[in-house]
Amino acid sequence: MKKLLLALVLVLGVFGWLPAVAVAAGSGPVLNGQWSGPLKVPGGQLTLIITVVPLSNGTYYAALDAPQQRISRMPAEVQAKGADITISIEQAGSRFVGKIKNGGTVFQGTWTQPGLSAPLTLTRVEAPKTDVARKPRLTPPYREEDVMFTNHEADIRLAGTLTTPAGPGPFPAVVLLSDSGPHNRDVDQQDYRMFGSLADHLTRRGIAVLRFDDRGVGKSQGNNLAATTADLVGDAQAAMVFLRARALIDQRYIGLLGHGEGANVALLAAAQREPATPAFVVSLAGYGVPGRDVIQRQQLEIMRLIGSNPAQVKAALDMNREMIRIIRQTPNDNQARGKVAATLRFNSTDMDPHMARARAVQLTSPWSRYFLDFDPIRALPEVKCPVLLLSGSNDLQVDAHQNMPPLKKGLKNAKVNATRLAGVNHWFQPEMKDWPLVDGEQQPTFSPKTLEVVREWIFTNTERPQPLPTTGGSQAVEAQPKPSGKSLKKSVQSTQASR
Repeated sequence: MKKLLLALVLVLGVFGWLPAVAVAAGSGPVLNGQWSGPLKVPGGQLTLIITVVPLSNGTYYAALDAPQQRISRMPAEVQAKGADITISIEQAGSRFVGKIKNGGTVFQGTWTQPGLSAPLTLTRVEAPKTDVARKPRLTPPYREEDVMFTNHEADIRLAGTLTTPAGPGPFPAVVLLSDSGPHNRDVDQQDYRMFGSLADHLTRRGIAVLRFDDRGVGKSQGNNLAATTADLVGDAQAAMVFLRARALIDQRYIGLLGHGEGANVALLAAAQREPATPAFVVSLAGYGVPGRDVIQRQQLEIMRLIGSNPAQVKAALDMNREMIRIIRQTPNDNQARGKVAATLRFNSTDMDPHMARARAVQLTSPWSRYFLDFDPIRALPEVKCPVLLLSGSNDLQVDAHQNMPPLKKGLKNAKVNATRLAGVNHWFQPEMKDWPLVDGEQQPTFSPKTLEVVREWIFTNTERPQPLPTTGGSQAVEAQPKPSGKSLKKSVQSTQASR
């Protein structure tokens, strides 16, 4: 039974590291949301969750989650035309073919994967309206406003939410930068709002937080799939410039907190001097080795998880190396896409030619090419501000043992604190047994230990007294006038990175 259940586990050998799969939307209802349903397997059933998000350029972002199998945001491909829908997850050799019914609220069809073919009905996950009407959202005990700011170099507008503590200020502030792939400002995943939870926790405790929709998501402009890690540095800098002009923000203490790729964006921004440099950086699961090495390690970890034999592991790693070699050694996109599509079909004979070509286009995108050769430690000696490095012991995507040591070594001119958090996964959730019960069901939550470590470290490095946390339910305080006096500049002394 174990092997049949694990047949659905993510196999990263065909580049599961990619941030998203975007497929053009066809005729029929616009798909936007999450659909969930039980897949019957020998000995039990698995809950599958498909997330589909329309992007501003007319394509979809799609991903698969299978909580019981520890699968999170596995890239999926969606083809929707009229009432027909196909969802393909090539990394797992799986596919759903069915019909869109009831105005898009139900997907009904058949799920196939190696060794299994079974009927599957996916139903749109809706928030219970009666509960919303009976329990309206309480006004948080801090200021909360929708904001817009501009990345002038890229000529795009970005939309987000700024939360500011109650009181006269000025307050230290942090900009949140998301991991690879298109995310909204809260980084929503099923019932888990990673950045929404983080912003709420920090703001209640005296730290202003700006979180924003990624390029091409929500109300933000731009093309997410075309933006490289280096391009996103400009978005982070634009966010800091925006905060500098805010009346209640202490201009001496504006920092960056990034998750995954966002952590590397934060460190790259800290290595630059213009137009804005963070006063501090918090890295949550940042990469410390080139992207191609991350891919190989991810593949190895997942193959171990599913109990693959040595021959299967070798075949998957060889496949990865061949795909990487083709992309790196073939600068012409058309030629590279042809070779990649042929390789994909050779290793997956039932793959549709059009789908193989669409996948090849993504694998040779600017983001993908940049990621393969991105060396995250090259610019680290230029970082002078304090840095907090956090990783989870249960992170299968960015292994702490592989990535944290080179980051610490590269940050030789910064004051570094590094912690590996026991039982925490890539999304900084604790182990499921430690999730809180809500209406009798366990709900995902941000690791309380991580929240406290981040809060305490920020206050230590902004030289401010620890405020008392506030509780929910009170009315937000009106914005106060801008404090008088000239803004101060903080000079951070460079110290040898802690070992």
